[in-house]
Amino acid sequence: MGLDDPKHTAKVVAKWLNDNNVTVLEWQSQSPDLNPIEHLWAEQKRCVQASRPTKLTQLHQLCQQKWAKIHPTCCGILKSEVYIHLSQIHLN
Repeated sequence: MGLDDPKHTAKVVAKWLNDNNVTVLEWQSQSPDLNPIEHLWAEQKRCVQASRPTKLTQLHQLCQQKWAKIHPTCCGILKSEVYIHLSQIHLN
């Protein structure tokens, strides 16, 4: 959980976390290795930049098409990579 994010530092959230006995881990604010969606967003961005849509409708269609083509194995690979990075962090 990115605790530098304002929505995670709000008093109501802090109270809820405390009331529900949620253990909060120290977390780097910028750790894309532990956030697999960032890899998918980066790929999406590369695709958009390469295609250079000139209209919002083109951008919307391009994003939907690219997102629909993400194969489930890609998500599995990203998940596995997160486990590897977490293991490395745990060892350090």
